Amino acid sequence: MDFLQNHIEALVFCSPTPAKVADIKACLSEMFNADVPEEDIHDALKRTEEKFQGDEFSFQLNKAGGGYQFLTKPAYQASIGIMLKQQSKKRLSTSAMETLSIIAYKQPISKTEVENIRGVNCDYAIQKLLDKGLIEILGKAETIGRPLLYGTSAKFMEYFGINDIIELPTPKDFTTEVNTIGETPEKE
Repeated sequence: MDFLQNHIEALVFCSPTPAKVADIKACLSEMFNADVPEEDIHDALKRTEEKFQGDEFSFQLNKAGGGYQFLTKPAYQASIGIMLKQQSKKRLSTSAMETLSIIAYKQPISKTEVENIRGVNCDYAIQKLLDKGLIEILGKAETIGRPLLYGTSAKFMEYFGINDIIELPTPKDFTTEVNTIGETPEKE
């Protein structure tokens, strides 16, 4: 087992951008409290590149953008494309997310009330949320015209990983103290 190579693989794997040798060296030097020669890092990267060239791996080490990153091999492009297409169908647009947020916090709520809060027509967003099963019709309001009332569904809970609507963050969770120019923040 190559201890240095394993650490380098982990650093390359977790890096959101191509991991540069200088950054890898800085991390390793701090971790080991000793200078790690660049030559050793390059040797470990070369061994890693050779290791992942085999057919038993679906990804490989790639040098790009002045650094190294793991990328899937071209042979797996079709299956990855299908998965990405399926995931994009699950994503919500900004307007749908805003509409869903209003419904989640104000439910049961009518489309007109949602539109008054958002300030725009919400027909499309509400229809998309109904199609995705994230909201459902809870009934009709007792007001003039008896508009439909909307609320979140069980699929909403699953989508956001919560068990109950009370687990949603409260507005106080969103507030952050703003530092005024010229003031120093108080230390606790």
